[in-house]
Amino acid sequence: MLKLYTNTDFLTETYRRQVFPLLFDLVFKENDTLLSKYQLVDAIEDADIVVFPVDYTVFFKHKKEISSLLNLAKQYQKPIWIYTAGDYGFTNYIPNSYTFRLGGFDSKLDHNTFVIPSFINDPYDSFLLQGFSALKKEKQPSIGFVGHAQSGFKKYIKELTNHIKYQVKRLFNLILADNQAFYPSSIKRAKYLSQLAVNDQLNTQFILRHQYRAGLQTELTQKESSKQFYDNMFNNAYTFCLRGVGNFSVRFYETLAVGRIPILINTDCRLPLSTKIDWSKHCLIIEEKGNVPIAEQILEFHNSLTEVAFENLQTSNRDLWLNTLRREPYFLEIYNQFKTKQQ
Repeated sequence: MLKLYTNTDFLTETYRRQVFPLLFDLVFKENDTLLSKYQLVDAIEDADIVVFPVDYTVFFKHKKEISSLLNLAKQYQKPIWIYTAGDYGFTNYIPNSYTFRLGGFDSKLDHNTFVIPSFINDPYDSFLLQGFSALKKEKQPSIGFVGHAQSGFKKYIKELTNHIKYQVKRLFNLILADNQAFYPSSIKRAKYLSQLAVNDQLNTQFILRHQYRAGLQTELTQKESSKQFYDNMFNNAYTFCLRGVGNFSVRFYETLAVGRIPILINTDCRLPLSTKIDWSKHCLIIEEKGNVPIAEQILEFHNSLTEVAFENLQTSNRDLWLNTLRREPYFLEIYNQFKTKQQ
C-alpha cells in the first residue's frame, strides 16, 4: 500500500477537470483496484508520498496552500508527486519531486519525470462496435490518417501568430509552461503525408482537414467526425502519428487502442514507461532528422514482418493499451515502481 497525503480541499467538483489523474480514480471514480494499492491519509506522518492535488499551474496560484504542502514535505522528508497538464507542461525544480506530464522533450527531461499516456476512452465501446480483429497482411502497407494537416503561407502565419501569443503569455507569467521553439505541426503533417501519398508502393487513405476536428461544433457532427476517424484507423494497418502543439501525439495512443500500428515521427519524444516497454516492438519510430526517406523505412519495416508477426503485432498493441496504458493499469505500474524504490 502506498499512502498519499494531499490537500483534500481541492478534491471537489470545482477542480474535477484539473485533478491529478490518480486522485481522480481514487476520489471521484472510487476505483477498487487502485484503492487496494493507494490510500489517502489524514496525517502526513503516515504518508509515503505528498501529492499536489491538481495541475501545477492551477495549484501554483494558491500560494498559501502550495507553500504549506512544500513545507510539510520538506519537514517530514516526503517525496512529492506533481501533475502538469496541457500541451506544453511545466518543468519544476522542486527537490525530491516527481513530475507526471503528457509530453516534453526527452533530452531535456530528468529521470524523475514520468510521461503519462493520453487517457482516452475505448473506441470499441463507442465507435467500433464490431470489436477488435487484426488485419491480414497485404503486399502494400495500408496507411491511414484523418486530421488537421494544411500547407500554405497563410496557414504558416496563423500558426506562427498563435505561437507568438503563447510566448507573450509565458513571458508575462500569464501561463506557467515550458519554452518551446515554433513547430508548425499541421504544415509538417501536410508535407509528410503528401510525400507518402504519391508513392505507388503505399496504399494511403488520408483525409486532411483544415481545422482540428474539422472545426465541427455540434455533438452530432463531432460524433460523425470521430466515427470517420476511427473507421479510417480500423481499416488501415498503420496510422501516421506526428506531434501537435505539444511534443506528443494523442493519435499514437488511439492507434494502439484500436490495435493498429503507429508510425511515429520522433521529435525527441519520451514515451510512457520506457524502462518497462520496448517501444520498438510496438510501432515504427522514424527519426524526424533522419536521412532515409520515410516511405523507404515504412516499406522496410512492413516487408520484415511475416504474416503471423504482422497480425500478432496488432493484437499485442491492443493488449498493451488495455493492460498497461489505460489509467488503472498505468498507475498500478507506477505503484510497482515506487514500492520497489522503497525496498
